[in-house]
Amino acid sequence: MLPRLLLICGLACAGLAAANAQTPSCAKADFEAVVDSAAAALRDLNQKNRPIFQDKLRELKTKRGWSDDQFMTEAAPLVKDEKTDGLDAQSGTMLAKITAMGQAGAEAKTPDCTLMSELNGYMQQLVAAQTEKWEYLFSKLSAEMAK
Repeated sequence: MLPRLLLICGLACAGLAAANAQTPSCAKADFEAVVDSAAAALRDLNQKNRPIFQDKLRELKTKRGWSDDQFMTEAAPLVKDEKTDGLDAQSGTMLAKITAMGQAGAEAKTPDCTLMSELNGYMQQLVAAQTEKWEYLFSKLSAEMAK
C-alpha cells in the first residue's frame, strides 16, 4: 500500500511540476517593464526621426522659397493626413490598452501572466504603427523634395 501511495504522490508531484513549468510566471514589475519598454521604444523612434524629418522640412522650405507662413500652410499636408490620423488613432488605442493592462497587472495582488503576451503584442503593434507613420512621412517628404 505504501509503495503505491508513494508512486501516486510522485506522479502527482511530477504532474504539478510540469504544469508549473508550462504556466508562465511573472511579477508586477514585468507588467511595468512592458509599459516602460513601449514608452522607451516610442521615445527612441521620435528622437531618431524627428530631428532628421524637421531638417528635411527646412530643406524643402528653402528649396521652395517659402515664407514662414507659407511653410506652415504648405507643409501641413506633409505631416498630417488621413493615413497619419489613422496611424495616430491606432497608436492611441494601443497605448491606452498598454497603459490599462500594465497598470492592472502592476496593481493586481496576483498578476495574470497570461495577459503578458497580449500586452507585449499591443506594444509591438504600437511600435509598428509609429514606425509605419515615420516611414510614410519620410516617403511623402522625399517625393516632395524630388519635385
